[in-house]
Amino acid sequence: MPVAASAIYFLNLRGDVLINRLYRDDVGGNMVDAFRMHIMQTKEMGTCPVRQIGGCSFFYMRMSNVYIVIVVSSNANVACAFKFVVEAVALFKSYFGGAFDEDAIRNNFVLIYELLDEIMDFGYPQNLSPEILKLYITQEGVRSPFSSKQPLERAVPNATLQVTGAVGWRREGLLYKKNEVFLDIVESVNLLMSSKGSVLRCDVTGKILMKCFLSGMPDLKLGLNDKIGLEKESEMKSRPIKSGKTIELDDVTFHQCVNLTRFNTEKTVSFVPPDGEFELMKYRITEGVNLPFRVLPTIKELGRTRMEVNVKVKSVFGAKIFALGVVVKVPVPKQTAKTSFQVTSGKAKYNASIDSIVWKIRKFPGQTEATMSAEVELISTMVEKKSATRPPIQMEFQVPMFTASGLRVRFLKVWEKSGYNTVEWVRYITRAGSYEIRC
Repeated sequence: MPVAASAIYFLNLRGDVLINRLYRDDVGGNMVDAFRMHIMQTKEMGTCPVRQIGGCSFFYMRMSNVYIVIVVSSNANVACAFKFVVEAVALFKSYFGGAFDEDAIRNNFVLIYELLDEIMDFGYPQNLSPEILKLYITQEGVRSPFSSKQPLERAVPNATLQVTGAVGWRREGLLYKKNEVFLDIVESVNLLMSSKGSVLRCDVTGKILMKCFLSGMPDLKLGLNDKIGLEKESEMKSRPIKSGKTIELDDVTFHQCVNLTRFNTEKTVSFVPPDGEFELMKYRITEGVNLPFRVLPTIKELGRTRMEVNVKVKSVFGAKIFALGVVVKVPVPKQTAKTSFQVTSGKAKYNASIDSIVWKIRKFPGQTEATMSAEVELISTMVEKKSATRPPIQMEFQVPMFTASGLRVRFLKVWEKSGYNTVEWVRYITRAGSYEIRC
């Protein structure tokens, strides 16, 4: 269901209307007064971004010192409305040199009205791509003196082709001396492990980031070791699947450049990439996760005023790989008075602000282990000690050239009619998301 907005208002923090646009006649002009009276002048401004007053719904969002309010008189897609606001602000920033605030709006009334007429028609969102809109709305806003200005005169004749064509995220005529593609697979591991070493919850969220510096209008095809894609490929080629680990991707979302029709039929990621840096896809893995670290904690209470903490950390990834910036945070009671440490690697210290022993290892080789032993002296109190659940141990790390999901790039092919050669760079990195071990 689309937005079907009746009106859009831009207000300052006092509630004054900076600029507005009415798209339908099913709401009155006093709608902004209702918003100002029932929402802005109450203490509920930050509680919920969607409010209903009378027969109308108000979707509002604050950007810098400006409130953007969309008024809807019928049922509408709220997520689509907020997505429209975010992309509209990005569009305005591209015209205003990166700034969007009350002053930028006051200095660009005419340009904003022209843009509002293009990006929404009768309340329905239209094209919000800055690259396309700049081809035929050539008026420049009040920009920062440090913002880059691109010549628009030569691009105007191709405006109709760009607007009606399927590739609206890439302009024609790009030329590079060296054609390169950088592909980064970045993953975050989320783990909750019991004190006995059993996994209670584990998943991996990942994204594929690309940076393309390619001439012309290239067509790229990306092959991954996902199970569905390999099965489809073997079916089309009438060949058995080669041995090797395959993974199942969950909750996959793609950039708009990906050909979804081809993905649904052939299960291949084919696309004409935008110029520069962009996020190609996001995914999640819930099965077959390779944990980079295992933590074995042992905490003993020696009377009312002493504790003994032993933590062993094992790296499970390959011996030729190193983890960087490993941090282990072991929580201790608030009444800690003194600590002493013995570590086989790195450095440890007590951080009173977070009530934790912080153990840092700058470089952690694979297939190795490190241990920390600590004695903790507590302040004696007259209050009877209550048995409470200790906070979990937390870890931070980065492991280059390793993926916890096992995702691998099988191939990255580039086709372009001129037939130039390309250089492809692929990198992997796994980071700690919420990596916790109960103790």
